[in-house]
Amino acid sequence: MPHSQMGRVFRIRTIMPGVIVALMLVLAACDSEQAGGGQAPPPPEISVARVLSRPVQQWNEYTGRVSAIDTIELRARVSGYVQRVAYKEGQEVKKGDLMFLIDQRPYRMALANAQAQLDRARVAEKLAGMRDKNARLLMEAEAISREEMDTRSTTLTQSTADIDAAKAVVDNAKLQLEFTEVRAPVAGKTSRAVLTVGNLAVADQTILTTVVSQDPMYVYFDVDENSYLRYGEQEREGEGAAAGTSVRVGLANEQGYPHAGTINFFDNQVNPAVGTIRVRAVLPNADRVFTPGLFVRVQFVSGGKENALLIDDKAVMTDQDRKYVYVVDKDNKVQRRDIVLGRMAEGLRVIQSGLAPEDRIVVTGQQKIHPGMAVKLNEIPMAAL
Repeated sequence: MPHSQMGRVFRIRTIMPGVIVALMLVLAACDSEQAGGGQAPPPPEISVARVLSRPVQQWNEYTGRVSAIDTIELRARVSGYVQRVAYKEGQEVKKGDLMFLIDQRPYRMALANAQAQLDRARVAEKLAGMRDKNARLLMEAEAISREEMDTRSTTLTQSTADIDAAKAVVDNAKLQLEFTEVRAPVAGKTSRAVLTVGNLAVADQTILTTVVSQDPMYVYFDVDENSYLRYGEQEREGEGAAAGTSVRVGLANEQGYPHAGTINFFDNQVNPAVGTIRVRAVLPNADRVFTPGLFVRVQFVSGGKENALLIDDKAVMTDQDRKYVYVVDKDNKVQRRDIVLGRMAEGLRVIQSGLAPEDRIVVTGQQKIHPGMAVKLNEIPMAAL
């Protein structure tokens, strides 16, 4: 046999075992796929809940600002140099707490001088009283003229008036001395000290610091004319003292409206330029979450209860700018349903459109399914989520 033919035979014999092994592996894989293809995977198990339809309280939403009930610009009531700053900036103080001390020495001296003048007036009045008494005795004995007696009586009256004037000076001096101790007029939180030790405070001009009350707080917001008119109807029907005065408030970093308050003031006129009226609500602030000037979201009760469709917010999914849920039909197959969301109510999401009462929606297991897939249901009540 030629050498070239022998080489080809050798290569064929060398390759054949490898090809045979590969073909066996492929055939085994095909047999495995055919054996497994006869058993379809079981449908995924998911939890569904029926859409709720029930009356919910209607609320209108507004924006507002927090304001302190008391905001005090603490001013010096007497002039003098600040001797002591008696509070820590930013701390809460009680009504009457000492905050600033103005140099008291000039006012103590003024009080001592006024007290001395009062003592002098009392001595003069005592002397005038003795002279008036003697004059009356001498008058009975006809040993003094009536003119002299009238003069001594007038001197006594003048001395009594001098005592009253001296008392007033003493009281004023005490008041001025008291004003050197600048105390908190209300309980609240303090700001920074505008003047520090050694600076001159001018009476009724210099602002020393500010104090704002903390609990409760006001929230001001503007209500449109329609809501205001509905409130008037509720009040006339006897509902204003209850539902008509309720508000719920949420801060910018909070979900929903966890804080409850009541309306205590409507302004006396509607702003004709924007068609709104200013409203004020009172909120408790025991935990100090509200600070004057904060932006808040306000819900104001509007009318009575109306039927609404409610679902758990966890069932809602997002596709770019659209919201949707998975609905399970009567054949236990999944369908996608686009929806329009409303506000939160009683812990559930109001659905404005896209669903019908008693629709079954998927609330857990959305990641395991797709539209058209058959599923195994585990039905649970919506309110239990």
